[in-house]
Amino acid sequence: MKILKIAVAALIVAAGNLPAQAQSALNEILSTGVLKVGTTGDWNPMTMRDPATNSYKGYDIDVMTQLAADLGVEVEFVATDWKTLVSGVTSGQYHITGSASVSPSRAKAAGYSDSYFSLFTVPLTLRANEGRFNDWDDLDKPDVSVAATLGTTQEAQVKAFFPNAQHRIVEAPARDFQEVLAGRADANITSNVEANKLVAKYNQIMIVPVSEGRAPTPVAMLMPQADQVWINYVNTWISLKEEQGFFDQLGVKWQLQAE
Repeated sequence: MKILKIAVAALIVAAGNLPAQAQSALNEILSTGVLKVGTTGDWNPMTMRDPATNSYKGYDIDVMTQLAADLGVEVEFVATDWKTLVSGVTSGQYHITGSASVSPSRAKAAGYSDSYFSLFTVPLTLRANEGRFNDWDDLDKPDVSVAATLGTTQEAQVKAFFPNAQHRIVEAPARDFQEVLAGRADANITSNVEANKLVAKYNQIMIVPVSEGRAPTPVAMLMPQADQVWINYVNTWISLKEEQGFFDQLGVKWQLQAE
């Protein structure tokens, strides 16, 4: 913790030397006492919103709560969705996001922290389709519809992986897997992390037994692209937390599965 405090002090000095129009988010967070975090609330087990209480829980929520605690500030979760995740951080609606797949398109507009875990993509379908879909090529056919949620990494993947299939793109708060459950799509694709949770929750769906997952992808936090002071602080924090086993412990708590 002493090392973290020293790092914070050094970064605050650096932030204080920036021109007025380029003050770091770190200054704002420390002066207001609030860390604003953009989160979608629809990605189990990363971020899940309870509509009744408007509260959040999940791996991302624990990560950001601890980040705020180490900064000595309160955390405020700001509702967003996948299509506006990047614009929310670039427009200053929040200082940082929860976990987001690292992609070149997002990196054109926003900065990323260092990655702290990786995931890959797998397809889901109804158990009634067992035997019909056994690998990726079985889904890439004109009579097959594959769903994805607008603004997610999977939206682009659906179009790249299945050029011959029908693409059913739904907009949040609707979700791609709900299209499969309702019979409006034959399959959807998602991260292995979410897929394992969905299969455990809904016995009607299954992971297609593909030969291997696709698109192994690091996951990180989005931040303002030009704010190197804030990015440096978060990267320092991630490095220290990795050394302390923090992310491993959360992985066990939320049953993140790598395979």
